[in-house]
Amino acid sequence: MNRHPRPIAFLLPNFFTAASIFAGVYSMISAIEGRFEFAAWMIFLSLVFDGLDGRVARLTNTCSRFGVEFDSLADIIAFGTAPALLTYLYVGHGYGRLGILVSAIFVVFGAIRLARFNVMTSQIEPSVFIGVPIPTAAAFTSVLVLLYTKYPVLETHGWFILAASVMTAFLMVSNIRYPSFKKVNMEVMHVKRFLIILLGIASVIFLYPIEGFALLFTLYLLYGPLRAGWFYYRRFTLLRRYRGRHRKK
Repeated sequence: MNRHPRPIAFLLPNFFTAASIFAGVYSMISAIEGRFEFAAWMIFLSLVFDGLDGRVARLTNTCSRFGVEFDSLADIIAFGTAPALLTYLYVGHGYGRLGILVSAIFVVFGAIRLARFNVMTSQIEPSVFIGVPIPTAAAFTSVLVLLYTKYPVLETHGWFILAASVMTAFLMVSNIRYPSFKKVNMEVMHVKRFLIILLGIASVIFLYPIEGFALLFTLYLLYGPLRAGWFYYRRFTLLRRYRGRHRKK
């Protein structure tokens, strides 16, 4: 039995990658036209397509070097340039050169994050990401714009979006570890817990879509620094105890 996929099967994952680029470009055009809410949702649509292309490639056994490079180029457009332009046009233009700098940093650091990921893919655990993935950073920036459009009272604090963009940019190039959820333990107890958590998240997002997404991405972004801080605190505590015992001897 021939298990090699047909050549046409390689088109399917690349189609989703191309769709991600299209949604990202559409987001930029919408932002230029002043349709900021629609532009933010287009970035979320890119996120959906980006999640599908890799999974489809693995399911159809059509993973290729071309697909990896194509996906990286798509990511810098959909999750680097598009959210950076959205941020600048929505709030950054009011801060002059600072707004330009923030948008540029987001794109540059996003490109560095993608380059590092491509180089280190075979060297790191599949269950973790080193630094915040660029799609997550883009989604977080986009959901902030959605929050501000829904609650106009927040518009007087536009600086927070710029600060959040800088924060996520630095988290992208950091060495902080984040869960990737690519490999989930499918034991019976873990499946039940995962299902309960998933249903809880889905319920919140169903009732309050924008607020739910904002809470979800905020918790994910904070998880890395909090986990790293707890790790170093425990390490410092154990080291201090060890030194204390060593001195008593």
